[in-house]
Amino acid sequence: MKKLLFACVCIIMTACSGGKDSTVFNVLDYGAKGDGKTDDAVAIQKAIDECNSKGGGQVLFPTGYTFLSGPVELKSNVDIHLEVQSTWIANPDESIYTLSAFGENRGEGMMWIYADGVENLSFSGKGTIDGNGVSFMGKELEDSYELKPVTDFDPRPHVLTLKGVNHLSIKDITIQNGAYWTVHLIGCYDALIDGISLKNNLKIRNGDGIDLDHSRKVRIANCFIESGDDCICLKNRREFEEYGPCQDIVVTNCVMTGRSCAIKIGSENMDSISNVLFDNCIIKASNRGLGIQNRDEGTVSNVVFSNMIIDCKYFSDVWWGKAEPIYVTSYPRAVGNHKDAGWRFPKGATEGRCGEVSEIYFHNVKCYGENGCFIGGDTPDKVNNIYLDNIDLALEKRTDYPGNQYDKRPCVGEGFVESPAYGVYVDTASDIFVEGLRVKVQASFPAERFGGEIKRINVK
Repeated sequence: MKKLLFACVCIIMTACSGGKDSTVFNVLDYGAKGDGKTDDAVAIQKAIDECNSKGGGQVLFPTGYTFLSGPVELKSNVDIHLEVQSTWIANPDESIYTLSAFGENRGEGMMWIYADGVENLSFSGKGTIDGNGVSFMGKELEDSYELKPVTDFDPRPHVLTLKGVNHLSIKDITIQNGAYWTVHLIGCYDALIDGISLKNNLKIRNGDGIDLDHSRKVRIANCFIESGDDCICLKNRREFEEYGPCQDIVVTNCVMTGRSCAIKIGSENMDSISNVLFDNCIIKASNRGLGIQNRDEGTVSNVVFSNMIIDCKYFSDVWWGKAEPIYVTSYPRAVGNHKDAGWRFPKGATEGRCGEVSEIYFHNVKCYGENGCFIGGDTPDKVNNIYLDNIDLALEKRTDYPGNQYDKRPCVGEGFVESPAYGVYVDTASDIFVEGLRVKVQASFPAERFGGEIKRINVK
């Protein structure tokens, strides 16, 4: 009898409350139209703000709606939940994007969906966040889009700019069509990115997939990434130096395609990057595979790449890289262009310097493509203790680009090294250990373009 009475009370209480879960904040209830035409930013912001003020919960984007919006700020203890067949898309009006993604540096894009100094933030569901990237581009070229002319202000919105977030989770959703960087973690701690599909237009330049900037304790797993630039990139931008080093990073079980470097460390690195593991990943049809591109005074150390399949091919000089499957370099940065807004070098400096790259390990990597591996620095001790173990390389010609180059950009002096393809080309470095290197030259690869297994210049 007591159990029956309790059940009746529960039914009455649910009926009185209308059956509504007080921890779910449906954006439609705050005035969002979801018609793909009306800007729903105000309604979405109201839902987020109330969710936060009431102690947290889920901000719901329900099935079957397309929510167009301008910039929105995320808050603590909020789960952005996108149900299947729901889409949150960026408003294509460039004039509404005025908050810089890089603080005082306004030359490299604005913020769309952003957070600053929050905790317990998550994204979940089977829906889509769409950056509406092509709307911000110029005309379409052969293998890229033309960038609209800018000086010290670039209105293109980054998709997610998450700064100083403690305990972050991004799971299962689709993020696509970024106009600039897509997922940018700045000074984040304890972050998980798992099972997302990140699908950018491969012709959009600067369309990085995931950028880990001054962030620590980050795990990326089980992701599919297509990006018109770097797929996953670790760095320390000068604008955010107060957050300290980028370290303790694990990336596993990801499949990637990129027009620049699929997995990259650098080029912006004014601090240190260390304790990094990339394992069990596949890279397809990228301009470069695994790259350490140190161009600033910061250091890179204790990095492991293992159990990889890498497939590289040439693209035009619009994209950095010359199909190098493995690339380890440290060269001083070239003088910045108009977009750098004085942020590339330390304050007061007119030229840069580069830091040490050491204790880098490549194990069990199978490579296919149009070029060999490249290792080099500006002095022999700058790049040291690099280990290549059990590396298979199959050279095969796939495109009409002439090749016979390695790409050192951005750097002081000549940007390209003219050379036939070697299994490993070492240009100014020390303590390079190669064991178990196997190079197979396919019939499609011109014999005169193969220089041999290893070439060493200025090596200690």
